[in-house]
Amino acid sequence: MNAGRILVVDDEEVTRSVLNDYFVRAGYDVVTANDGEDALKKFIPGVFDCVISDLFMPGIDGLELLKEIKRRDDKVFFLMITGYPSIDRAVDTMKEGAYDYVTKPFHMEDMRLKVERILNVKKAEKSLKTITSLFWGLIISVPIWLILGIILGIVWK
Repeated sequence: MNAGRILVVDDEEVTRSVLNDYFVRAGYDVVTANDGEDALKKFIPGVFDCVISDLFMPGIDGLELLKEIKRRDDKVFFLMITGYPSIDRAVDTMKEGAYDYVTKPFHMEDMRLKVERILNVKKAEKSLKTITSLFWGLIISVPIWLILGIILGIVWK
């Protein structure tokens, strides 16, 4: 059972490993990256439901990664985690499109709930698109069927 696809990015092996193991056991397909550069190599637009990334990493930090990933795929959800919380950085990440900002140490159950919420939002968006498509299909097809009915009525007379 594949509950969703997550990209976990953290320069700390322990954090990466704990998140990977937990979400794999919960049925998620998880890909890990050890820094922002590695994440950009592994990130494929449309493939991941969620990116969970550390904010402070060497090279490409979490905020730069967020900007680049959102540029490539504005539909992916992004959870930013950090061991060095700051209100300014939290505001910056939210302005750039992060879904949520989580401080370390975090509870795994809280992380799971946030990811489940993300997947529920994605499912709702997909359902809304389907309903909208059906609605427009009906709006367009009803007049066509009426015209065909009128034409057939005239021809059969």
